[in-house]
Amino acid sequence: MSLLEQVQRELEQSEQAARSFDLRAVAGRDDQVTDGWPEPTPLPDGLPPVPEFDYELLPALLRRRVEDISQRMQCPADFPAVTTMVMLSAIVGRRCAIRPKRHDDWLVVPNLWGMVIGRPGIMKTPAIEEALRPTNILQARAMEQHAAAMALYETECMLREESKRVAKDKIRQALKKGQKGKAAELAEEATQSQDQPPVCQRYKVNDPTVEKLGEILKENPAGLLLYRDELNGFFRTLDRQGHEGDRAFYLESWNGKGSYTVDRIGRGTIHIPAVCLAVLGSIQPGPLSDLVRGLRGSGDDGFVQRFQLAVWPDASRHWRNVDRRPDVAARDEVQALVEQLVNMPVCAGADDLTEVRALRFAEDAQELFDLWRADLEQRIRSDEEHPMMEAHLAKYRSLVPSLALLSHLAEGASVGSGSPISEDSVTRAIAWAEYLEPHARRIYAPAISPDMDAARALSVRIKAGDIGTRFALRDVYRHGWSGLSTRDEAAAAAGVLIEYDWIREQAEQTQGRTRTVYEVNPALVEDKS
Repeated sequence: MSLLEQVQRELEQSEQAARSFDLRAVAGRDDQVTDGWPEPTPLPDGLPPVPEFDYELLPALLRRRVEDISQRMQCPADFPAVTTMVMLSAIVGRRCAIRPKRHDDWLVVPNLWGMVIGRPGIMKTPAIEEALRPTNILQARAMEQHAAAMALYETECMLREESKRVAKDKIRQALKKGQKGKAAELAEEATQSQDQPPVCQRYKVNDPTVEKLGEILKENPAGLLLYRDELNGFFRTLDRQGHEGDRAFYLESWNGKGSYTVDRIGRGTIHIPAVCLAVLGSIQPGPLSDLVRGLRGSGDDGFVQRFQLAVWPDASRHWRNVDRRPDVAARDEVQALVEQLVNMPVCAGADDLTEVRALRFAEDAQELFDLWRADLEQRIRSDEEHPMMEAHLAKYRSLVPSLALLSHLAEGASVGSGSPISEDSVTRAIAWAEYLEPHARRIYAPAISPDMDAARALSVRIKAGDIGTRFALRDVYRHGWSGLSTRDEAAAAAGVLIEYDWIREQAEQTQGRTRTVYEVNPALVEDKS
């Protein structure tokens, strides 16, 4: 080997060693990449975790039915479980209540609102409709009975019209003869024979106006279920101009204990002695997050917090084909329970509900409830929770007694006997509250941590290449993307992503003006390619 070749070989080995040293140095420093950019830090997961549904939350009679629906439809058990409990609350309504204290007259009507949350295609609607089967059967039967009653009523109306004509002739003849007393008796008899049209028993409504809903509630003092397949449309309707009074009506109907009077020039005065309305529906995560973001500040009137049974479960990544007959025995048992509850007497009026049948806790159940409530009240007053969560948790004061009562009734307890609510029912109700709380935190996350939520939304756009590798804030909010539709939201998102080394801020001179732009970390661009 010549001297020149030997020198060239030594130079190549030296350069290779230098490159190896540089690579080892970079590899040993995880926070460094090319061009002085730090390694981007992964953002925290977008959704707070929630527990899987535990079938032990349900009494045995309901458990079999919910499990059967969930398995056959391959949907989260949360969907039929929440639907079943809301359905029972609507059936019981003002037929039975609970007094959660030993001696106080505090009364809770078990009227519940439920919301099922999930992306399209995970069987929300089929699961809800199957769980609502008992109510649908009652409604169909009531409609048939009402149709038959109306046919008979119309026949009787024809007879009454003819009877009026005959009565008028008799009254006229009596008056001609000067027999005013007899004429008055005939007139009174004809007036008393007028009957009111038959009332249709209603258990469920879907899309009524508030005015019509008030009329239906007036005829059905036990209460109703309002079921909306898509709650997003329901929420949007309440925010439309001219529907300001609708929201107030629904807020009043939540606790099931009050009355409502509407005074209008055209319609006169309508008094509804009993306003008790359960609400149930489904909604997708995107519209719900937009709704929650809009609740910050003065927009939060506690309407969303009234959806105490609100669940947003994780969809299973595994699916299997389940093709078997429904559990008819379990379905019939729930149907029998519902029909038994429907036959309880109704408190038709009395704003103070002094006539309603109310149960109390057994002694051991009372002690357990008192301990749980003491802890709840301390949490609400600690100022450690976000105001939205405080308002939501405050509604658990009535949620837990309501669930305990419904569980008690679902276990076959006889209301007529006045048997006290057991410790098992209270334990189950408290477990419901513990299960529902993480779901509530997931729901309110866009409002509780809006900056991180906006940052996640912007990170999705960056990874998709929607705003390129260099952008200004206007390039973000002009699109009107969810969570990034205002300058403040875009700025908050950018601030978080700077902290996580996804982007960096730079000043740019444009036509004699200085503006702020953001550069995307090259590592994210490389990941995309």
